[in-house]
Amino acid sequence: MHVLLCEDDDLIASGISAGLSAQGMTVDRVASAGAAQAMLQAAAFDVMVLDLGLPDEDGLKLLQRLRQQGESLPVLILTARDAVTDRVDGLQAGGDDYLLKPFDLRELAARLHTLLRRAAGRAVNIIEHGPLSYDPSSRETCLGGQPVDLSRREQALLQALLHNRGRVLSSEQLKDSVYGFGDEVESNALNVHIHHLRRKLGNGIVETVRGLGYRLGPAQLPQEPQP
Repeated sequence: MHVLLCEDDDLIASGISAGLSAQGMTVDRVASAGAAQAMLQAAAFDVMVLDLGLPDEDGLKLLQRLRQQGESLPVLILTARDAVTDRVDGLQAGGDDYLLKPFDLRELAARLHTLLRRAAGRAVNIIEHGPLSYDPSSRETCLGGQPVDLSRREQALLQALLHNRGRVLSSEQLKDSVYGFGDEVESNALNVHIHHLRRKLGNGIVETVRGLGYRLGPAQLPQEPQP
């Protein structure tokens, strides 16, 4: 999951970034409304965590403008404003969820997974794809009921493909899902992750669409050795 964190408090932002990264998420942090809008134009994100007390503009105005521009990215409002009217205003402005400070990082992560699940139209966390199952919350992958060990990058790649079942994703879209905006990415890094995913989940799990990109293919159970 690629998270855009818009939070101007350095201490809170570093704690959130570290906590979500430890749970396998890719986090890019900005500290102002202007930087958030610029970042949304530069990269693709799965969800946004938005503080309301930003230095250049109230977060609600940013959210309203994004919705007016047709931005459908799920947004979780994270703020110390605890009045009922504040929560109502946040949700009516286009927020998908509202979490008060102080908060538990586990709850924040759970709420983000729920937002992504709703956006994908799923009722449960576990994503099933033929013999493959993946739980974004626990980051457990199973093939034919047997656990498969995937690296953090491989999990991010698999999750991006599962959330976009039937769609062709370009290399840049996949890189946005796997890496943060400031990460140094070697030219062949994405191909390496795709190779490892195919080796662990079957050659067909990532289909190459020549000239366009990649899409999710069928997962394959490992072949039984011939006697």
